Amino acid sequence: MKKLPQVLIVEDEPAIAELIAINLRHHGFTPVCAEDGPSAQKALDACVPELILLDWMLPGGRSGLELARHWRSQPRTKQVPILMLTARSDEPDKIAGLDAGADDYITKPFSIQELLARIRAVLRRCDPLSVGQVLQVGELRMDGATHQVSYQGEALKLGPMEFKLLRHFLQHPERVHSRSQLLDQVWGDAVYVEERTVDVHVKRLRQALGKAGAMVHTVRGAGYRLSANPA
Repeated sequence: MKKLPQVLIVEDEPAIAELIAINLRHHGFTPVCAEDGPSAQKALDACVPELILLDWMLPGGRSGLELARHWRSQPRTKQVPILMLTARSDEPDKIAGLDAGADDYITKPFSIQELLARIRAVLRRCDPLSVGQVLQVGELRMDGATHQVSYQGEALKLGPMEFKLLRHFLQHPERVHSRSQLLDQVWGDAVYVEERTVDVHVKRLRQALGKAGAMVHTVRGAGYRLSANPA
Protein backbone atom coordinates (compact mmCIF):
# COMPACT_ATOMS: atom_id res chain seq x y z
CA MET A 1 0.00 0.00 0.00
CA LYS A 2 1.32 3.42 -0.96
CA LYS A 3 2.20 5.62 2.01
CA LEU A 4 0.17 8.81 2.12
CA PRO A 5 2.21 12.03 2.43
CA GLN A 6 2.29 13.28 6.01
CA VAL A 7 1.62 16.93 6.86
CA LEU A 8 2.48 18.36 10.28
CA ILE A 9 -0.06 21.03 11.30
CA VAL A 10 1.35 23.38 13.95
CA GLU A 11 -1.71 25.40 14.97
CA ASP A 12 -2.91 26.31 18.47
CA GLU A 13 -6.56 26.89 17.55
CA PRO A 14 -8.22 23.43 17.72
CA ALA A 15 -11.09 24.33 15.38
CA ILE A 16 -8.74 25.51 12.64
CA ALA A 17 -6.39 22.55 13.11
CA GLU A 18 -9.27 20.06 12.93
CA LEU A 19 -10.79 21.72 9.85
CA ILE A 20 -7.43 21.54 8.06
CA ALA A 21 -6.87 17.94 9.20
CA ILE A 22 -10.29 16.76 7.97
CA ASN A 23 -9.74 18.28 4.53
CA LEU A 24 -6.19 16.93 4.27
CA ARG A 25 -7.44 13.40 5.03
CA HIS A 26 -10.14 13.81 2.40
CA HIS A 27 -7.50 14.77 -0.20
CA GLY A 28 -5.04 11.97 0.43
CA PHE A 29 -2.77 13.29 3.17
CA THR A 30 -2.01 12.05 6.67
CA PRO A 31 -2.29 15.01 9.06
CA VAL A 32 -0.47 15.20 12.40
CA CYS A 33 -1.47 18.06 14.71
CA ALA A 34 0.65 19.96 17.23
CA GLU A 35 -0.47 22.96 19.28
CA ASP A 36 2.92 24.50 20.11
CA GLY A 37 6.65 24.28 19.55
CA PRO A 38 7.46 21.43 21.98
CA SER A 39 4.68 19.17 20.69
CA ALA A 40 5.68 19.96 17.10
CA GLN A 41 9.29 19.04 17.84
CA LYS A 42 8.14 15.79 19.44
CA ALA A 43 6.18 14.93 16.31
CA LEU A 44 9.21 15.73 14.11
CA ASP A 45 11.44 13.56 16.28
CA ALA A 46 9.05 10.67 15.68
CA CYS A 47 8.67 11.15 11.91
CA VAL A 48 9.81 13.72 9.35
CA PRO A 49 6.76 14.85 7.33
CA GLU A 50 6.56 15.80 3.68
CA LEU A 51 5.42 19.31 4.62
CA ILE A 52 4.89 21.53 7.68
CA LEU A 53 1.95 23.94 8.05
CA LEU A 54 3.24 26.41 10.62
CA ASP A 55 1.23 29.09 12.40
CA TRP A 56 3.19 32.29 13.07
CA MET A 57 1.61 33.04 16.46
CA LEU A 58 1.99 30.15 18.91
CA PRO A 59 1.59 29.91 22.68
CA GLY A 60 4.49 29.51 25.07
CA GLY A 61 8.06 30.11 24.02
CA ARG A 62 8.95 30.06 20.33
CA SER A 63 6.95 31.70 17.56
CA GLY A 64 6.46 30.06 14.19
CA LEU A 65 9.17 32.36 12.84
CA GLU A 66 11.67 31.08 15.39
CA LEU A 67 10.68 27.46 14.77
CA ALA A 68 11.14 27.88 11.02
CA ARG A 69 14.66 29.26 11.55
CA HIS A 70 15.50 26.41 13.93
CA TRP A 71 14.20 23.65 11.65
CA ARG A 72 16.03 25.12 8.67
CA SER A 73 19.28 24.89 10.67
CA GLN A 74 18.81 21.20 11.53
CA PRO A 75 20.07 18.53 9.08
CA ARG A 76 17.01 16.33 9.69
CA THR A 77 14.44 19.01 8.84
CA LYS A 78 16.28 21.53 6.65
CA GLN A 79 14.77 20.11 3.43
CA VAL A 80 11.16 19.86 4.68
CA PRO A 81 8.93 22.43 2.93
CA ILE A 82 7.30 24.93 5.31
CA LEU A 83 4.05 26.72 4.52
CA MET A 84 3.47 29.49 7.06
CA LEU A 85 -0.03 30.40 8.25
CA THR A 86 -0.25 34.00 9.42
CA ALA A 87 -2.70 36.78 10.18
CA ARG A 88 0.06 39.24 9.28
CA SER A 89 -0.64 40.48 5.77
CA ASP A 90 1.93 43.31 5.50
CA GLU A 91 4.74 42.76 2.99
CA PRO A 92 7.57 43.12 5.59
CA ASP A 93 5.99 40.32 7.66
CA LYS A 94 5.66 38.07 4.61
CA ILE A 95 9.29 38.71 3.66
CA ALA A 96 10.33 37.99 7.26
CA GLY A 97 8.58 34.63 7.01
CA LEU A 98 10.35 33.77 3.77
CA ASP A 99 13.70 34.89 5.16
CA ALA A 100 13.14 32.69 8.20
CA GLY A 101 12.94 29.67 5.91
CA ALA A 102 9.30 29.37 4.87
CA ASP A 103 8.74 28.27 1.29
CA ASP A 104 5.38 30.02 1.05
CA TYR A 105 2.80 31.72 3.25
CA ILE A 106 -0.95 32.03 3.37
CA THR A 107 -2.78 34.83 5.16
CA LYS A 108 -5.66 34.17 7.57
CA PRO A 109 -8.52 33.93 6.95
CA PHE A 110 -7.99 31.58 4.00
CA SER A 111 -10.14 29.17 2.04
CA ILE A 112 -9.45 25.45 2.23
CA GLN A 113 -9.28 25.35 -1.58
CA GLU A 114 -6.50 27.93 -1.61
CA LEU A 115 -4.64 26.12 1.17
CA LEU A 116 -4.80 22.79 -0.69
CA ALA A 117 -3.65 24.45 -3.91
CA ARG A 118 -0.66 25.98 -2.13
CA ILE A 119 0.23 22.66 -0.47
CA ARG A 120 0.18 20.86 -3.82
CA ALA A 121 2.24 23.62 -5.43
CA VAL A 122 4.88 23.59 -2.68
CA LEU A 123 5.19 19.79 -2.85
CA ARG A 124 5.50 19.87 -6.66
CA ARG A 125 8.24 22.46 -6.72
CA CYS A 126 10.17 20.67 -3.97
CA ASP A 127 10.36 17.41 -5.93
CA PRO A 128 13.91 16.07 -6.03
CA LEU A 129 16.15 16.21 -9.07
CA SER A 130 15.90 13.19 -11.33
CA VAL A 131 18.07 10.36 -10.04
CA GLY A 132 21.45 10.27 -11.74
CA GLN A 133 21.15 13.65 -13.46
CA VAL A 134 24.17 15.92 -13.11
CA LEU A 135 24.03 19.62 -13.98
CA GLN A 136 27.13 21.79 -14.07
CA VAL A 137 28.03 25.34 -15.00
CA GLY A 138 31.66 26.27 -14.46
CA GLU A 139 32.64 24.79 -11.11
CA LEU A 140 29.09 24.84 -9.76
CA ARG A 141 27.69 21.28 -9.79
CA MET A 142 24.38 19.65 -8.86
CA ASP A 143 24.22 15.86 -8.51
CA GLY A 144 20.75 14.32 -8.72
CA ALA A 145 21.91 10.92 -7.42
CA THR A 146 23.06 12.38 -4.10
CA HIS A 147 20.90 15.55 -4.08
CA GLN A 148 24.06 17.56 -3.43
CA VAL A 149 25.34 20.89 -4.69
CA SER A 150 29.02 21.78 -4.69
CA TYR A 151 31.29 24.60 -5.82
CA GLN A 152 34.97 23.99 -6.47
CA GLY A 153 34.49 20.59 -4.85
CA GLU A 154 33.06 22.03 -1.61
CA ALA A 155 29.57 20.93 -0.58
CA LEU A 156 26.90 23.64 -0.22
CA LYS A 157 23.69 23.60 1.82
CA LEU A 158 20.54 24.81 0.06
CA GLY A 159 16.92 24.94 1.15
CA PRO A 160 14.36 23.10 -1.01
CA MET A 161 13.16 26.19 -2.88
CA GLU A 162 16.69 27.44 -3.51
CA PHE A 163 17.60 23.97 -4.79
CA LYS A 164 14.71 24.06 -7.27
CA LEU A 165 15.59 27.59 -8.37
CA LEU A 166 19.25 26.69 -8.89
CA ARG A 167 18.28 23.60 -10.86
CA HIS A 168 16.31 25.77 -13.26
CA PHE A 169 19.24 28.17 -13.65
CA LEU A 170 21.65 25.26 -14.25
CA GLN A 171 19.31 23.79 -16.86
CA HIS A 172 19.28 27.13 -18.72
CA PRO A 173 22.68 28.79 -18.20
CA GLU A 174 23.40 32.24 -19.64
CA ARG A 175 19.71 32.80 -20.32
CA VAL A 176 17.95 35.80 -18.77
CA HIS A 177 14.82 34.83 -16.82
CA SER A 178 12.22 37.43 -15.87
CA ARG A 179 10.50 37.16 -12.51
CA SER A 180 7.25 36.11 -14.18
CA GLN A 181 9.07 33.40 -16.15
CA LEU A 182 10.67 32.07 -12.98
CA LEU A 183 7.28 32.01 -11.29
CA ASP A 184 5.86 29.99 -14.20
CA GLN A 185 8.80 27.61 -14.55
CA VAL A 186 9.91 27.14 -10.94
CA TRP A 187 6.78 27.84 -8.90
CA GLY A 188 4.48 26.26 -11.49
CA ASP A 189 0.81 27.19 -11.22
CA ALA A 190 1.12 28.60 -7.69
CA VAL A 191 -0.84 31.64 -8.81
CA TYR A 192 -0.85 33.25 -5.37
CA VAL A 193 2.92 33.73 -5.22
CA GLU A 194 4.03 37.33 -5.75
CA GLU A 195 6.96 38.40 -7.93
CA ARG A 196 8.65 39.82 -4.83
CA THR A 197 8.99 36.22 -3.65
CA VAL A 198 11.44 35.57 -6.50
CA ASP A 199 13.76 38.34 -5.26
CA VAL A 200 13.72 36.93 -1.74
CA HIS A 201 14.64 33.43 -2.89
CA VAL A 202 17.34 34.67 -5.28
CA LYS A 203 18.86 36.54 -2.34
CA ARG A 204 18.74 33.37 -0.23
CA LEU A 205 20.23 31.35 -3.09
CA ARG A 206 23.16 33.74 -3.44
CA GLN A 207 23.81 33.57 0.29
CA ALA A 208 23.72 29.78 0.27
CA LEU A 209 26.09 29.60 -2.71
CA GLY A 210 28.74 31.70 -0.99
CA LYS A 211 31.47 32.63 -3.49
CA ALA A 212 29.42 31.03 -6.28
CA GLY A 213 26.61 33.49 -5.53
CA ALA A 214 28.35 35.95 -7.83
CA MET A 215 27.43 33.63 -10.72
CA VAL A 216 23.79 34.67 -10.32
CA HIS A 217 23.59 37.99 -12.15
CA THR A 218 20.89 40.63 -11.84
CA VAL A 219 20.04 41.95 -15.29
CA ARG A 220 18.58 45.38 -14.63
CA GLY A 221 15.03 45.71 -15.89
CA ALA A 222 15.00 42.13 -17.19
CA GLY A 223 15.51 39.55 -14.42
CA TYR A 224 18.23 37.07 -13.46
CA ARG A 225 20.83 34.96 -15.22
CA LEU A 226 23.26 32.23 -14.15
CA SER A 227 26.66 32.60 -15.80
CA ALA A 228 29.92 30.68 -15.52
CA ASN A 229 31.58 34.08 -15.21
CA PRO A 230 30.97 35.72 -11.81
CA ALA A 231 29.43 39.19 -11.90
